Order: sequence, then C-alpha cells, then structure tokens
Amino acid sequence: MGVLRSLLTLPVKGPVNGTLWVARKVEEAATKEQNAPGTLRKALANLERQLLSGEISEEAYDEAETKILLRIRGLE
Repeated sequence: MGVLRSLLTLPVKGPVNGTLWVARKVEEAATKEQNAPGTLRKALANLERQLLSGEISEEAYDEAETKILLRIRGLE
C-alpha cells in the first residue's frame, strides 16, 4: 500500500518536495555567501565607515562589530 500511496500522491507531493529542496539549496547558498570571509570583511569596513561618518553610534558599532567578529571566528 505504501508504494501505491506514493504513486498516487506523487502529482501533489512531487512539486512540493521539489520546491522545498530548491528553497533549502537557496538558503544554504545564501548562508554560505553571507558568512564568507570577504563578505564579513566588507561588512566590517562598511560598519567602520558608518561610525566615522556619524551614521551610527559607538554603541551600535560595538554591538554590530561583536556580531561580525563572532561570525568570522565561527562562534555564532
């Protein structure tokens, strides 16, 4: 009965499972790119530029810098 049920539900479950698989792959790629060392270095440089231009406060800078450094070190 399990094989028959799988065959009968394939037209409905197939596209759903395929969509979920694609969504997981997109998420994996985005996470990988987001945590790439070059991307994190650029984020630090942008953060420092914002601090020096007065766009953000020193407290906001410290908080964001800590998060980025933890990601760089792989602790988060």
